[in-house]
Amino acid sequence: MSKRQLKLGLVPTGVGGPGNYNRWLDPEIPATASVDINWFADIARQAEDAKFDWLFIVDSQFITPNSPPHYLSRLEPLTLLSALAMVTRHIGLVGTLSTSYNDPFNIARRLASLDLISGGRAGWNVVTTGDAGTASNFSREEHFDYEERHSRAEEAIEVARGLWRSYEDGALPRDRERKLFLDPSKLHSLNHKGRHFSVAGPLNIERSPQGEPIIFQAGDSNPGRDLGARFADAVFTHGSTLEATRAFRDDMRKRAASFGRAPDNVLISPGIKFVIGDTDTDAVELERHYAEHDHSFDWALREFGRLFGWHDFTIYDLDAPFPAEVLKLAEKSWYTAAKAITERAVAEKLSLRQVVEATQNRGRVASVGRGKPFVGSPVTVANSIAEWFENGALDGLNIYLEHPAQFRRFVAEVLPILREKGVVRTEYEGTTLRENLGLSHG
Repeated sequence: MSKRQLKLGLVPTGVGGPGNYNRWLDPEIPATASVDINWFADIARQAEDAKFDWLFIVDSQFITPNSPPHYLSRLEPLTLLSALAMVTRHIGLVGTLSTSYNDPFNIARRLASLDLISGGRAGWNVVTTGDAGTASNFSREEHFDYEERHSRAEEAIEVARGLWRSYEDGALPRDRERKLFLDPSKLHSLNHKGRHFSVAGPLNIERSPQGEPIIFQAGDSNPGRDLGARFADAVFTHGSTLEATRAFRDDMRKRAASFGRAPDNVLISPGIKFVIGDTDTDAVELERHYAEHDHSFDWALREFGRLFGWHDFTIYDLDAPFPAEVLKLAEKSWYTAAKAITERAVAEKLSLRQVVEATQNRGRVASVGRGKPFVGSPVTVANSIAEWFENGALDGLNIYLEHPAQFRRFVAEVLPILREKGVVRTEYEGTTLRENLGLSHG
């Protein structure tokens, strides 16, 4: 059996996602990066040269003037990834598609197309859409409630997988001598009739070299965790501490086993952000510099309402106690996150200002009591990653691409240390995403 190795994903957010409102001022980042295919192509090639497993494109379908710069104007994921398939050969191409605002036939067809175009490298990040405003762009008066969103997601995944299996291997012999293009016995209708969808099938596209796309998913609520444990090949989460991340991985493996799955087939990949300096002290100073220059409290306050159905928090006294009654506004948005924020604010008697500042800082880098393990010299960062991996906290990392110079340092200075430790690969194992993730044919 080959040695277990860390899987690496890269998340490019162009001119700056949540909390990074001023990152686009970095002169190394084109002001049009989020819609510049050449910028994405360059990033994809860099990640592939570094032997990353996947490139992950996040998405949403509703904005306000208070949305972060990258959200205001960005390319649609599968269109972007189809273009990137033509300039890469090994790296996986993972796109976000909502089960709340897409029908499973279209989801299955678009992803199967990307899978064929890329030679078996497509992945689907399943989201249920937490942004309640999205309903207004899809002819709905109201966003689906929490239970409805997860129920739709479960059924949509089942339908998409059923459609991907419309053709058996060898169903299209394309035999000119026998004038036989199709073997009808190997083409199957789906004839699905469920609570949310009615889909006859079959899907009008054949299977790729990896069989079918990889399923990615993120969600920390109980229904979200069950969804990932039941269906996902890889699960995204937040890496707060080694202990918390390991507890999440253990919980997801137990849930996967309860659904009759092999627990090791669910890869846990927390998102991390890092800051690398010549020394640990240099890195701390550089982190402080980025905190001052990339982040804006005024922007954070305006965007804070996104979790609560885009409620306007600028109307409150910043130094008064956090208005806990707003939690009810999050019932059709990101309720789990909003509930955790509200409960902490009440328990610790925090002001609105303190809550926004804490939320703004959340996830910039993972931190523990003894310091910030992903802020430091290349050796410090590499050792921290190796420690988390070897102590069972994670199977992969979803690395946020922020400042280009920092990513170059990660590739040039951190990855060689991890390779020397045997933590990451030196070459790709195969040509499909499934092969490179060590997963069986779909």
